[in-house]
Amino acid sequence: MKSLRIALSVAAIACLAAVPLGVTNTYYLHLIETIMIYAILLFGLDIVVGYTGQVSLGHAGLFGIGSYVAGVLFFHLHLPIWVTLPAAILIAAAFGAVLALPALRVTGPYLAMVTLAFGTIIQILINEMTFLTEGPLGIKIPKPSIAGHVLTKSEYFWLVAALMVLALIVVHRILKSHLGRSFEALRDSPIASDCMGVSVYRHKVYAFVISAGFAGLAGALYGYSEQYISPNTYNFELTILFLLAIIMGGRKSRTGALLGASIIVLLPKMLDDIDSFRLIALGVAIVVAAGCAVAVARGAATVRRVAVPVAGTVLLAAFSYWLDTVTDWRLTIFGAMILFVVYYLPDGIVGFVRNLLFSAHRKALAVDRELAHRQEAVPDAARGSGVLLRAKSVLMQFGGLKALNDVNLEVRRGTIHGLIGPNGSGKSTMMNVLTGIYVPTAGDVEFSGKSLVGLAPADIAAVGVARTFQNVQLFGEMTALENVLVGLHHTFSTGLAGIALRTSRWKKEERQARARAMALLEFVGLESLAAEEARNLPYGKQRLLEIARALALDPQLLLLDEPAAGLTAPDIAELLAIIRKVRDHGITLILIEHHMDVVMGVCDTVSVLDFGQKIAEGLPAEVQGNAKVIEAYLGGAAA
Repeated sequence: MKSLRIALSVAAIACLAAVPLGVTNTYYLHLIETIMIYAILLFGLDIVVGYTGQVSLGHAGLFGIGSYVAGVLFFHLHLPIWVTLPAAILIAAAFGAVLALPALRVTGPYLAMVTLAFGTIIQILINEMTFLTEGPLGIKIPKPSIAGHVLTKSEYFWLVAALMVLALIVVHRILKSHLGRSFEALRDSPIASDCMGVSVYRHKVYAFVISAGFAGLAGALYGYSEQYISPNTYNFELTILFLLAIIMGGRKSRTGALLGASIIVLLPKMLDDIDSFRLIALGVAIVVAAGCAVAVARGAATVRRVAVPVAGTVLLAAFSYWLDTVTDWRLTIFGAMILFVVYYLPDGIVGFVRNLLFSAHRKALAVDRELAHRQEAVPDAARGSGVLLRAKSVLMQFGGLKALNDVNLEVRRGTIHGLIGPNGSGKSTMMNVLTGIYVPTAGDVEFSGKSLVGLAPADIAAVGVARTFQNVQLFGEMTALENVLVGLHHTFSTGLAGIALRTSRWKKEERQARARAMALLEFVGLESLAAEEARNLPYGKQRLLEIARALALDPQLLLLDEPAAGLTAPDIAELLAIIRKVRDHGITLILIEHHMDVVMGVCDTVSVLDFGQKIAEGLPAEVQGNAKVIEAYLGGAAA
């Protein structure tokens, strides 16, 4: 399979290189060149939109920065292309960092507004800074020269093609590395990412800076391609087109980026000519109908599922033959096609085809069994003693409500410490305080003698505190094995350059991480489901996967927040066995649970909270018979 992919890739590159030899019309050659330039930008934009889930409306501005860096450096300093391209990448990346550092502290529509303002400001600056950019007059840029040789149209096409292929390879390697897994994880569950040691804010900034670098490269190439740049080119409409390209082509897909680039370049041209429009509409209808028929025949889809796409494309083809001219209908048709894709194809065209015709089951990552370092059980005498975690007079106040009121807690090494209480007693709040999601109003939390108060969740995870969640927080679009690999993010030290070059150091780290991840899946009994997407796992298996992912941090302390909630009796028995195995490996646990049989069966010490205060603590049997505990659970009359 790998050799087939390599052969197809080589064939595709060869066909791309042969385009200038077969296409003699410079107009069509320029269109293809523009598609490749846009594709470079979309490879980077997909990291932000498709992987981290952020909506950026500022990439037209970053694109313009890349163009003007190349234009200004040539116009004022006559610098060659091998200087202007790296400069465009670095300066656009720097502007991306300047934008990302404040902007990514907000989310949703606020982030979109901030990035939109950035793009508008950049356009205004380009227009007003006439001493540098020539303002509305624009800058003329001739075709670049290398060693005194001015590149012909075909030679520049080959340069753009080579850089597009290089950009595709670099982006693909980044997204298939630990960095790419981190980007994807923070989209699915930011809070879980932070608690896995992956700083959400830091990695959003990484993603934005990398994306901005690709936008700068694309902008510089665009300037040389057009041979003229002006402020009006890099407007709001262009950034909307870039977003539409990602949406229509398909997120999280380099093929989708290429298809999206083709659509936004060719579709407006196609709608200029009625004959071209009819031909393409008919071709799309035939391809979609044939593909859907094959999918239904293979059992990959139902007639109901494919009815709307088939009907829509057939109606579009029929409508094209009813029209005498397409000019007056251009915007209507364009808008209808966009709405159709957004509404009916949420994964884009590539995602729709992939889900329809190909299996969604992903191949498991190969592992080297010799590298699967499994911890051996730790004898009782070797587990250590003393207090691992100490909470001192913790107060957590929300307005006038005291969710935790002067709570003291000591958790000894090598034990399972239960934390129980009625609903609303403050158990989950205490869990959030211990892991840095909440900063206590007063009091202190010490772990191994060091205070955790004020540390970010990612930093607390790094010192050896891992957790699961009351409501399962898995990375749903990632496989079980990839979920655990996110927990192993701390084992990687290779930087961006090493990832792009696939150095031997990165390969070794990746190989060891894969082996360790598979070993952890085996530890919880999920090795046969390694290649299954987390969202497709049964609920009980999702709980176990959360534990395996938390164990990937190699924690000293593991916090389990109601792990038995919603489980069947056999699942609970399996969970109890795993909890004991975790304790036997020298890991201390704090267990929040409503199932009293679970608490009484595994806990060494139990603390009871009620209305934010600790009302009892001791051995499970002692706590079970405590009058205050009975009253808290059953009420005074029942007691």
